[in-house]
Amino acid sequence: MLRKALMSVLFMCCGIAATAEQVVIAALGDSLTQGYGLPQQDGFVPQLERWLQAQGEDVRLINAGVSGDTTAGGAARVGWTLTSEVDGMIVALGGNDLLRGIDPAVSRANLEAIIQAADASDVEVLLIGMQAPGNYGIDYKEAFDAMYPELAEAYETGYAPSFFTGLTAEGDPDAARKFMQPDGIHPNAQGVALIVETLGPYVLDLARDTEVIRRP
Repeated sequence: MLRKALMSVLFMCCGIAATAEQVVIAALGDSLTQGYGLPQQDGFVPQLERWLQAQGEDVRLINAGVSGDTTAGGAARVGWTLTSEVDGMIVALGGNDLLRGIDPAVSRANLEAIIQAADASDVEVLLIGMQAPGNYGIDYKEAFDAMYPELAEAYETGYAPSFFTGLTAEGDPDAARKFMQPDGIHPNAQGVALIVETLGPYVLDLARDTEVIRRP
């Protein structure tokens, strides 16, 4: 994944003229990424793209979120998500694995396959973590919670601890309910805005790490 950065340094060291081009980031995820229950413009990907552009970054996001998708689904379709135009990829999967009680070892293997596919395509990754509830048992929770930071460290990807940090920053789950849709699972437009404010800086780092610098 360092090839693009090394090429950029080479161009600068050799005095080769370079121009920065638009960064393209694919967001691989489930209904949270897709924008379930919201008008298209209020979904996670459109709001995040606007936030990044407001920071002065020339970034285009691709919505690769599929409602109901698991880590297995993400691993199955990552190949056609990683088109030649993609420079970086957000990976936000695992919620539906939790709902189905899938063995964390299986989820971990799927996430690892996704990261390896990105690595093979020289695409930088931001892995977004998730925490399991306690009702699955301590062993399940520990294995599930740990797989995200451990994979991020092993593959040197970007890492954000949780998709929902922006909604729970004050530590009051009840206060977060006003930012959720009636199903209690998916954020409303205001909730997405808070999520973007928290995750935005992580994605901004991803965008800056994956800037493509080429000869004009």
